[in-house]
Amino acid sequence: MTGRGAGFLLAVGFWFATPCPLFAQTFVADQIVISLSGHAGNLMRGRAIVVSRQDGLCLLCHSGPFPEERFQGTLAPDLAASAAQLSPAQLRARIVDASRFNPDTIMPSYFRSDGLTRVAPQFAGKTILTAQEIEDVVAFLVSLKP
Repeated sequence: MTGRGAGFLLAVGFWFATPCPLFAQTFVADQIVISLSGHAGNLMRGRAIVVSRQDGLCLLCHSGPFPEERFQGTLAPDLAASAAQLSPAQLRARIVDASRFNPDTIMPSYFRSDGLTRVAPQFAGKTILTAQEIEDVVAFLVSLKP
């Protein structure tokens, strides 16, 4: 797993900040409208993260248009179906912290490092994915839209 620490504050507007002093991000309703890294995502790197059994682990629960991947999950929605229903900003928000939308979700918070339970000591204070990796996954998921 890779990552950098990120802070999470719950307030009226639900503010989000990373260690980068130039970056301040706000959840607007159910979205994060601005790139977390300040850069566009790379859909090929995003696809690699999604199918990776070490990094994203997405296919542990989700299925998708990956004929070469024999074992895909059935616990969560198909990724192409989710991408078709959500905007890039909504996808980004759900990857950052799915528990904000469903407190009972089994999906991990990929870009949150505080307020978590059952975190192995070596991963404490770290995010699962970096800001740029989140943007790469969003770019890939958007490419699945019909």
